[in-house]
Amino acid sequence: MNVYQIIITCTIAVMSIIGFTLMGVDKAKAKKGEWRIKEATLFAFAILFGAVGSTLGMLVFRHKTKHWYFAVFFPLLALVDVALYAVGMWQLALL
Repeated sequence: MNVYQIIITCTIAVMSIIGFTLMGVDKAKAKKGEWRIKEATLFAFAILFGAVGSTLGMLVFRHKTKHWYFAVFFPLLALVDVALYAVGMWQLALL
């Protein structure tokens, strides 16, 4: 694994952990009736390569699953992330 592959892997891992955590924090805040994390923020982390973690967080915490745009776009973004990661790793391996 070269340095670029390590950087990309770590970036996706960190963004996914943040996305997962944000879903859990937002669910906890929703239960307590506290200030919530903006949906735009949740989507931003999903779009910025955190979709796998955000999708897992949505399913684990059963949060935002009734909102069609989360239920549809988070898994689609996760598939895009996985595909881009696979292609990127393959291309970088050829260098």
